Amino acid sequence: MHHELSLITTIAAALGFGLIFGMLAVRLKLPALVGYLAAGIVIGPATPGFVADVGLASQLAEIGVMLLMFGVGLHFSLRDLLDVRKIALPGAILQIAVATVMGIGMAHLWGWSLGAGLVFGLALSVASTVVLLRALESRGILDSMNGRIAVGWLVVEDLVTVLVLVLLPAIAGPLGGKGADAAGADTSLLYALGKTLLQVGAFVAFMLIVGRKLFPWFLWKVAKTASRELFTLAVIAAAVGIAYGSSELFGVSFALGAFFAGMVLRESDLSHRAAEESLPLRDAFSVLFFVSVGMLFDPMVLVESPFKVLGVVLVIIFGKSIAAMLLVLALRYPLNTAITVSASLAQIGEFSFILAALGISLGLMPQEGQSLILAGAIISIAVNPLLFTAIEPLQRWLRTNSQAVRNMEASPDPLAELPMTVPHERLTGQVVLVGFGRVGRRIADELTAQGVHFVVAEQNRELVEMLRRRDQPAVVGNAAEPAVLIQAHIARAAVLVIATPDTFHVRTMIETAKMLNPTIRCVVRTHNEEEAELLRRDTGGTVFIGEQELAGSMTRYVVETLEQKEHAH
Repeated sequence: MHHELSLITTIAAALGFGLIFGMLAVRLKLPALVGYLAAGIVIGPATPGFVADVGLASQLAEIGVMLLMFGVGLHFSLRDLLDVRKIALPGAILQIAVATVMGIGMAHLWGWSLGAGLVFGLALSVASTVVLLRALESRGILDSMNGRIAVGWLVVEDLVTVLVLVLLPAIAGPLGGKGADAAGADTSLLYALGKTLLQVGAFVAFMLIVGRKLFPWFLWKVAKTASRELFTLAVIAAAVGIAYGSSELFGVSFALGAFFAGMVLRESDLSHRAAEESLPLRDAFSVLFFVSVGMLFDPMVLVESPFKVLGVVLVIIFGKSIAAMLLVLALRYPLNTAITVSASLAQIGEFSFILAALGISLGLMPQEGQSLILAGAIISIAVNPLLFTAIEPLQRWLRTNSQAVRNMEASPDPLAELPMTVPHERLTGQVVLVGFGRVGRRIADELTAQGVHFVVAEQNRELVEMLRRRDQPAVVGNAAEPAVLIQAHIARAAVLVIATPDTFHVRTMIETAKMLNPTIRCVVRTHNEEEAELLRRDTGGTVFIGEQELAGSMTRYVVETLEQKEHAH
C-alpha cells in the first residue's frame, strides 16, 4: 500500500470493520460500541493480519472528540453550567482526589514509586466525555437535570486535567522522573500554575466576551448566502478551528475548546440547525474514537496481569463510582441523581491515555501502567451501557435493603419541605410544575402573568433556593417520588405540568399523582410522536409535541394575519 493512501486505508478499515462488528454486537444484544472496540483490536498492531495506522486513527478520533463536545456545547448554555456549579465543582474535585488515592494505594502494593502511583491514579479518575455523551444521548437525558450535572462534572474534570498536564512536568523531578530539579521545582511549579490559570482565564473571558458576539454573527453571515454546503462547512470549521486555536493560543484541551465554541454559538438562533448539520460527522468520527481505543489495546495484558487488570476495573467501575454517589447524596441530591452521576463516571477514556503517555515520557510510570489503563478503559467502556440499564433496579434495591441510603435520603433538608409561611390559598387548586429548565421557566412566567398559583418541583437545589428567594413555593427532589409530590401539595392541586425533558420517570410521576389525587389533570411535553402516543394511551394525560405546537402556533399566526388583511380591505 502506498504511503500517501494510509489515511484512506485507515478510515476505510476503521469504518468498515466498525460497521461489521457493530452489527454483530447489536445482534448479540450488546451495545454497538463494544463492536467498535473489537474492530479496533482486530485492525490494531496487537493482532495478526492487517494493521491500520495508529497515529492517524488517534488524530481522527481527536476530531471526533472535538465535534462531539461542540455538539454538547450547542445544547448546554452558560446558565446550565452555573446552575450545577455547587455540585459539579466540589463533587468532581473530591471524586478525582478519592480515585487518585485509590490508584496510589494500588500502585504502592505493586512496588511502584509515588510518582507512578500519582499519574496512574489521576488517569483512573478522569471519565471519558465521548462515552458519557453517547450514553446520555442514547437515553434522551442529555438535557435533563441529571444530564446537566454529569456534563458539568466532566467539564470540571477536564479543567482539572488541563492543570495537571501543565503542572506534571514541573513536579516530575522531585517525584523521581525527568523534570525540573528539586531546587527549582517550587519556582517552576508556581510559574506553571500561574501561567495555566491565566491562560484558562483568558480563554474563558475571550469566549464569553468576544466569542458570544463574534461567532453567532459569523454564522448568520454564512446563513444569508442560502448555501447549505457553506453553512455546514462553517459549523465544522468553527468547531475544529476554535478547538485548535484555543489549544495553540491558550493551552486548553481540544475538547474544552470545542465545548466552549458550541456554548457561544448557542447564542445564535441557528444553533439547532448547526447541531443538525454536524450530527452525521459527529457520529462517524465518534466511531473512529472507539476504534482507535481498541487499536491501542494489547490483549496479552489480560493473560500476563489478570489480577492487576481486575484491580483497575474495580477502581474504575466501583471505587470512584461509589465515592461519587456518596458525594452526591451528601450534597442532598436525590438517589436517582447520585446513581446516574456514578454510572456516568464508571469509565475512563481520552484524557486517561494522554496522562499515561505523559507519565511514561517523563519517566514517572512504567509501560505496564499504560497497558493496564487501556485494559481498564476497554472493559469499563464496554460495561458502561449495562450500568445505565441497571440504574432503576439498583435504585429500588438500595431503597429496600440499605438503611444507610434511606437515612441519607430522609435526612432533614429544609429545601425538601415547603415553608410553613406559604399561604393556604396558594396551595389549593394550584398547578404543580415539574422542572424549571428552559420550558419550565417560560410556563412559570406565563402562569405568573395570568395570576395562577403554582408550586415548582425541581432536582436542582440552586434553582429551588433562587425561587424561594423570589417568594415562589418550590421543593427539591425527583417528582417520581411520592414524598416530593406530597410536599408540593399534589392532593389539592388542579393540574400537574411535567416540563422536564427527562421522560424516563414520566409514567411514574403521573401514576403517583393520580394515586394521591384521582381528579388531577396531567400535561406532559415530549419531542417523540411514538412516546406521545404511548403516554396518552397509558396515562390518559394531555401530551404536547414540540414540533407540532410550533407548527400550530405559526399556522394560527399566519391565518390571523390573513384575516386582518381581509378585514382591512
